[in-house]
Amino acid sequence: MEYDFLVETYDTERIKTLSVWSMFTDDDLLIRPQPLDKRDRNPLEHMVHQCLSEDKWFCSMFGIDVGAPPLPEKEIRLEFIKRYAEDSGRRLATLKEKDSTWWEQEVPFFETKRMRTWVMLRRIAHTAQHRGEQTALLRMLGREIHSIYGPSADTGGLPQNDALTVYAYPDIKSLIEGEAKGGLKAPLPGLGNKPSTERPDV
Repeated sequence: MEYDFLVETYDTERIKTLSVWSMFTDDDLLIRPQPLDKRDRNPLEHMVHQCLSEDKWFCSMFGIDVGAPPLPEKEIRLEFIKRYAEDSGRRLATLKEKDSTWWEQEVPFFETKRMRTWVMLRRIAHTAQHRGEQTALLRMLGREIHSIYGPSADTGGLPQNDALTVYAYPDIKSLIEGEAKGGLKAPLPGLGNKPSTERPDV
């Protein structure tokens, strides 16, 4: 099907989001870089937003309701991971059944109408934007960051310096099992001996 790439991309976005969540600790969830500044979300609020926002988009724009509460009963990191993994997995299974006609239908998108193909691209960008904000929070908190799209400073820096791509876990099942046991992420090689910037002399 010509829109399989959208389904495949949504699938990869699921583990990227869950991997970022796995890099926080429960003690991190209520921390703000500026404690009195509430203009941005803390890690817990990011998790809440991802779950509620995606549920709303899928129910209203894609007509896909997974029939489950979007938030976990106990709002701790592992329960958010399990809740989002299960719900997004059900959405993925339903998306795999859709044909080109369904994808090309125009649906309400806030104050306008857009094709579902456009909405899915926007949804993926929306999730990636917030994941970037969370990665910045992780760095401010001094946490190690595994690969999300490619090498990170903690996996060796830049690709041109032969840095590695090291994902925290190979799949969602391993991620949940590993985090339930206290964390079994892949080991990280660290920065290496070269700066993690394309312009080290500037």
